[in-house]
Amino acid sequence: MKIVTPISMDDVRSARERIAPYLPPSALREYAELNEFVGAGIRVLVKHENQLPTNAFKVRNGMAAVTALRPSDRSRGVVCGTRGNHGLGVAYAGRELGVPVTVVVPYGNNPEKNSAMRGLGARVMECGANYDEAVAESERLAREEGMILVHSTNNRDVIAGAATLTLEILEQASDLDAMVIAVGGGSQAVGAITVLQSLRPAVSVYAVQAAGAPTIYESWQAGKPVEPTPPMTIADGVATGDIYELTFPTLRDGLTGFVLATEDEIIEATRAMTRCTHNLTEPAGAVGLAGLRKLRADLDGKMVCVILSGGNADEATLKRLWSN
Repeated sequence: MKIVTPISMDDVRSARERIAPYLPPSALREYAELNEFVGAGIRVLVKHENQLPTNAFKVRNGMAAVTALRPSDRSRGVVCGTRGNHGLGVAYAGRELGVPVTVVVPYGNNPEKNSAMRGLGARVMECGANYDEAVAESERLAREEGMILVHSTNNRDVIAGAATLTLEILEQASDLDAMVIAVGGGSQAVGAITVLQSLRPAVSVYAVQAAGAPTIYESWQAGKPVEPTPPMTIADGVATGDIYELTFPTLRDGLTGFVLATEDEIIEATRAMTRCTHNLTEPAGAVGLAGLRKLRADLDGKMVCVILSGGNADEATLKRLWSN
């Protein structure tokens, strides 16, 4: 069955061409210790998006969105709501392209990410108790100040940017069986479905959400959007509580499976990813690995890719991760 996606392969290739001058391909590596951690004879490939500028995959999304803007729109400036990595990506793009950037974060957000966004030249504003409330404020600012909104999910150029990582993976791994991808808004997973459906349809896509932010998982199970659950998880990069019109239909129809990872499972996977790869991993960057362990029976003996999507853990989170 042909899965309807919000972007085409032409969109993905165009995004890749636009971002290539700014972002080198990220490494894809296998670690014997990580294979042991997962078990079931699974070979685990790790896509090191943490090694990109801003230390997170979302720099692809930000660069793809801002490079797609017309000069007249760039001069208006851009605004986004974020817990950090999307804002870092947009701020990086703004610095590289000379575009003013405003970022809205919730109160109590990761202070290191806030500082890094300011360091890239962004105006950082605090509003709301969570990601979704920060996004609502960014939408208000876009309307009232005439800026261009760069939503972290509901933006075709953002999704095309996320899809470029799967395009790279297919060039780096010829015998891939599956991908297990963390879902916050779904740009990574929808990008993967788009690319794989076109270029390697035998490769399956599985999704993982944090049990503390399960709205899209519960909607997937129901086959339709359900009442949002306020997010509460250590994995702030996937701490979303809403369903997104550009990604949910593709997730609903295109995923092979979907699981939830508990806080303890995410913490264990974060420690394992850091220990086995010697790369600092933020909790959201290990959600895919946590999900893969839960999917061992389905993926026995397969070659599976997970995304180390970010390494921007703040000091307080690191203390919690390694305190015992």
